[in-house]
Amino acid sequence: MAASCRDDENARLELVLKGRRPPQDQEQHCKYSSVAMAYSNYCNLSRAQLTFEYLHTNSTTHEFLFGALAELVDNSRDANATRIDIYTEKRQEMRGGYMLCFLDDGIGMNPDESTHVIQFGKSNKRSPESTQIGQYGNGLKSGSMRIGKDFILFTKKENTLTCLFMSRTFHEEEGLDEVIVPLPSWDLKTKEPLTSDPEKYAIETELIYKYSPFKNQEQLMEQFNKIESSSGTLVIIYNLKLMDNREPELDVETDHQDILMAGTPVEGVKPERRSFRAYAAVLYIDPRMRIFIQGHKVRTKRLSCCLYKPRVYKYTSTRFKTRAEQEVKKADHLAKIAEEKAREAESKQMALEARLGDDLSKDSRAILRKVQDSAMMLRRDCDMKKRVLEAKQKALKEPKELNFIFGVNIEQRDLDGMFVYNCSRLIKMYEKTGPQLEGGMACGGVVGVVDVPYLIVEPTHNKQDFADAKEYRHLLRSMGEHLAQYWKDSNIAQKGIVKFWDEFGYLSASWSAPPSSEPRYKRRRAMEIPLTIQCDKCLKWRTLPFQMDAVDKRYPDSWVCLMNPDSSQDRCDASEQKQNVPCGVLKKDKQTAEDKQKELAEKIKQQQGKLDALQKTSTVKSVADVKKLPLDVSMKPTEGSSQATRSSERSITRPRSPPLPAHLKSAPPYRAASQRPTRAPVTPPPAAKAEPSRSRGAAKPPPPPAKPVAKATAKTPAPSRGSRTLAKALAGKPSGQRKRMIDQEDSEEEEEEEEEEEEEEEEEEEVEEKAAESEEEPQTKKSKMAAASGNRGKVLEKASSAKRGKLDEVKTQEKRVSTPIRQTPTTPTATPKPISIKPHGAKAKSPQDDPENDTKNTQKDKGLLVEVRVNKEWYTGKVIAVEANKQSVRWKVKFDYVPRSTPKDRWVFKGSDDVRLMRPPSPITQTPDTQQESEKGPAPMEPDTTQPGTSREVTDSLVTMLRTMLRYFFPPAFRIPKDDVNSMTAEELVAFPLKEYFQQYESGLQSLCNSYQSRADARAKAVEEKSNSNEVKLKEADEKLQKLRTNIVALLQKVQEDIDINTDDELDAYIEDLLTKGD
Repeated sequence: MAASCRDDENARLELVLKGRRPPQDQEQHCKYSSVAMAYSNYCNLSRAQLTFEYLHTNSTTHEFLFGALAELVDNSRDANATRIDIYTEKRQEMRGGYMLCFLDDGIGMNPDESTHVIQFGKSNKRSPESTQIGQYGNGLKSGSMRIGKDFILFTKKENTLTCLFMSRTFHEEEGLDEVIVPLPSWDLKTKEPLTSDPEKYAIETELIYKYSPFKNQEQLMEQFNKIESSSGTLVIIYNLKLMDNREPELDVETDHQDILMAGTPVEGVKPERRSFRAYAAVLYIDPRMRIFIQGHKVRTKRLSCCLYKPRVYKYTSTRFKTRAEQEVKKADHLAKIAEEKAREAESKQMALEARLGDDLSKDSRAILRKVQDSAMMLRRDCDMKKRVLEAKQKALKEPKELNFIFGVNIEQRDLDGMFVYNCSRLIKMYEKTGPQLEGGMACGGVVGVVDVPYLIVEPTHNKQDFADAKEYRHLLRSMGEHLAQYWKDSNIAQKGIVKFWDEFGYLSASWSAPPSSEPRYKRRRAMEIPLTIQCDKCLKWRTLPFQMDAVDKRYPDSWVCLMNPDSSQDRCDASEQKQNVPCGVLKKDKQTAEDKQKELAEKIKQQQGKLDALQKTSTVKSVADVKKLPLDVSMKPTEGSSQATRSSERSITRPRSPPLPAHLKSAPPYRAASQRPTRAPVTPPPAAKAEPSRSRGAAKPPPPPAKPVAKATAKTPAPSRGSRTLAKALAGKPSGQRKRMIDQEDSEEEEEEEEEEEEEEEEEEEVEEKAAESEEEPQTKKSKMAAASGNRGKVLEKASSAKRGKLDEVKTQEKRVSTPIRQTPTTPTATPKPISIKPHGAKAKSPQDDPENDTKNTQKDKGLLVEVRVNKEWYTGKVIAVEANKQSVRWKVKFDYVPRSTPKDRWVFKGSDDVRLMRPPSPITQTPDTQQESEKGPAPMEPDTTQPGTSREVTDSLVTMLRTMLRYFFPPAFRIPKDDVNSMTAEELVAFPLKEYFQQYESGLQSLCNSYQSRADARAKAVEEKSNSNEVKLKEADEKLQKLRTNIVALLQKVQEDIDINTDDELDAYIEDLLTKGD
């Protein structure tokens, strides 16, 4: 068939080449004249061909199966259909067991128009100003081939019947590579074929009878008879695609009034993703066409009429230019081509006039007139395209205006988000934006609707996304800003979110739980949202007045305006009422000049700090970089540097710590920076077999601190076997040798202090980078250094334990790790000046009391890990700057995490109640064995941690207890699965987000309590109302009884005038006497 179409085109071009005009109008003649020359040059060149496999490849663009069905519905809507029926016919011999049919009453197609269907990418609906959905000429082919392997199309228009057959089964059976499409046609009245080639017609019908469900012409005509209107189209898809379980992807058995997505659960899936009836109900922003699925009408919705308190916001922007710029470039290109053609034609006209001269023969005049007409038509076409270009250039500069409509979905609050339409067709649904992305109750239940023209944002071919992702994100961001404004305008948060939802029957703490089905709540929801229904005859939308008996009323599919109780809207000729939606305005907070200047100064300060940090940093990524450093820099990793690295790593992943207990708040604080002792010599690396002990120690929490001692000689790194071995060796060495060892360590310690001061001045990002690089240092280098000092370590371990110095463990303030305090022998070369450590508030005389030393020591507070109280909550952070004067010292703390409304850093006074150091030593964290050892005095030698001991058992027990606690109080819907807690290691448990965990647990508990409180309030209110009602009824009964007594007394006095009854008791006694006498 494709070859036949090319033959027809070739015949037209041959007529032009021979100087004969084809049977078209003047403009078409110019078109063929302009391409005649090109055809004569290119007719012998190769042409691109469409292979059979492309039918399947083209269908894979539809990841969402309902989107493929919607493509066929879109074609019916573009054909001005007023009704489409989507139904199935059982055919057990077909794959899937049934055929899927789409029948509409649109304008249909004649044989010439049907040929456009088999031309991929050809569409007469494509234009910038078009409001039709189809633009790419691909929807029927891609959609039908996504649903099944074969489809057959029947269409009727005017007096012709046309059948189009596209089958992958046919191509597979015949082994064809090129796409062949039979396209026979008949006369509507005589049912005779419309063809000039009987042989071609016979082949086409034979293929249809062989590979389609219809085996003769009579069965084909039965399908045409289903099109009852004067025009329309019927598409039948068969041999449906199956899932892995050999069942069709579309389920028509579960619900006989719907088409469901097979294998999709009911819970946790949006209804539009599971039910095609629900998807078709919101497919168009202003539905006019009636849609019937399996013979039952779809209750289409106008979303703006289904929302509580809708409000429209007008949004104007010049940002959306991508599509408009493409149209301008295209128009400019066409205008240039038209100008060249017009100039060429005018040049030929002038040349012909000069050549003919005074020749006025009939043939000469005819040729000249023909050339003049062609030049005139091309000039007109050029002028028209220039005007189009000017109009598009002008439109490019004009701002684009969109209408955002927001409202609350009180019928099902968990179905919220943005619905984005393009040319009235749904593209994206339930898109979260703005405050909805934060996951709280703010803006929960709010639905937004916007219809974007084709010229602003272009959709993708499958109509499930937008081609320009950047402009689409800008659209969502703008909708998020207006959504926040709507939330303010609705005053829901001010009145109370929980109270608002309770009014409409949402009594459960679960957000996704449906509302209460009690009649009073149903009436409440129905009163707020009036029912809007479409007339089945005139297709106009009518809003029905609220009636108490109309709640949950089922209206017939054939509802017409005559059934409307509103007398002003009970006729089809009455105009359709427009929805009265109030307008809102986006109110942006204007920054003052002072605020802008302050923000700019803060940004400049931050950038300057980063620049200073980069200038002081020497990045080490390899051994070659280490060799470039000064020669006196030690390459061996000291214990202090490794612990600093581990401290940096912990600061990266450390969760926010909870507030301290009361007995720790009252504990004396640690010594100030001015009272810190000087650093002691660094110990040499331990033996090779002690290396695993240190690597495991990095993952364990620091050991419990010992009792504070009266004097400390030096500040040393964390305890390790190597440091204790050195102390043991020093005790047994002569004074000269001990002096050389300590001097060597002193020099290394000075170098380390200089490096540490530089590191503390860097920004937090640089510290993290250094920590990561130090972690990647090859383990082999450490092993070599440990092996090199192996013999020395063995000698030190054999030294007499009686001669070693006493070791005490003190929690250092700067590194948050435990370090041994060693009382060295009173040798002049090895004993630095002692510094006494006193409780908080006591005055200690030391060389550090000098003001110069005070300023220098206060700067060492940089890098401290602290907690700061902000708005009655404690947040963790790090000291990044220090300011000192005679009266006080101020720290600038950069927080690890704070809410968005809180600044990320803050100045605090050192020693105030609003700041405290991270994780101070707690007596309850010590084991009984540790407490006893600290009371005895010097701590004994630490055992070999390479062997299993009690501390490992205690750690495992604590880890087990923590896992049990986390599982027991585990909040629902937490981002970490509950089962993953069982497999977490101790390091992963340390990094567990406890803050978020307890916040979500507290939120769920609060919601549950609020739910119970709401129920209790509702019941108390109901009981109170019932009590008041009973009191009113009792009062009315008393009044009636009193009135009855009065009437009885009056009646008795009329019967017997001398009767005297003054009280109720006398009346009761008199009546009893009468009854007794009567008996």
